[in-house]
Amino acid sequence: MTLQELQEQLRHFAQERDWEQFHDPKNLSMALAGEIGELLEIFQWLSPEQSAAVMADPVQAEAVRHELADVFAYLLRLTDVLQVDLAAALRTKIELNALRYPADQARGRSDKYHTYDPPGANTAQGA
Repeated sequence: MTLQELQEQLRHFAQERDWEQFHDPKNLSMALAGEIGELLEIFQWLSPEQSAAVMADPVQAEAVRHELADVFAYLLRLTDVLQVDLAAALRTKIELNALRYPADQARGRSDKYHTYDPPGANTAQGA
């Protein structure tokens, strides 16, 4: 199923319930934030090891799947209402991040791109 098909299914679901009146960008973004909070709650206070193993517990795994689905659903509704092509936006962002985080400078680092050397700084011309 494509993203567009999922958006159409969610749009139809909302239309059947007359919920489109509530699905404005403000409400959808707030609902999205709330669902992300519920996902975060599952991982709150877990050690890194416990969080990596969360899917081994069937009860926790089901809760994670449900919260991820809720996050995804609200994200798709928001992109549908705002008429954003999510796949195109992601492709553009990946291209931008490839420029911001050159592999030779970003490998193994978690700091922001503004701390990296400017392009050409480590070459003979830039030195």
